[in-house]
Amino acid sequence: MSEAVPLKIYYRIFSALMVLTAITVGIAFVDLGYLNTFVAVSIAVLKATLVLLFFMHVKYSNRLIWVFASAGFIWFIIMVAFTMSDYVGRTWVEAPIPLP
Repeated sequence: MSEAVPLKIYYRIFSALMVLTAITVGIAFVDLGYLNTFVAVSIAVLKATLVLLFFMHVKYSNRLIWVFASAGFIWFIIMVAFTMSDYVGRTWVEAPIPLP
């Protein structure tokens, strides 16, 4: 990091995170069907990206830091893909009616 980051940038990023949090809360009360999860995860990924780039100073770091930060995101995508393939691949069986 060759120069100091102005506080104005931190305040803008913080404000963006607060707005995105308010949008996340607001969208939770709107029924979008199956899109609710997609919208919530998309906003969460955007917030995580802002935190990673600015508060963790990855934007101003060298390429090695970028490689490790990218590897973390790729690992997250792999884990979500495995989880979703397990969830989608299951057969859901109704619970049996208990005997009296």
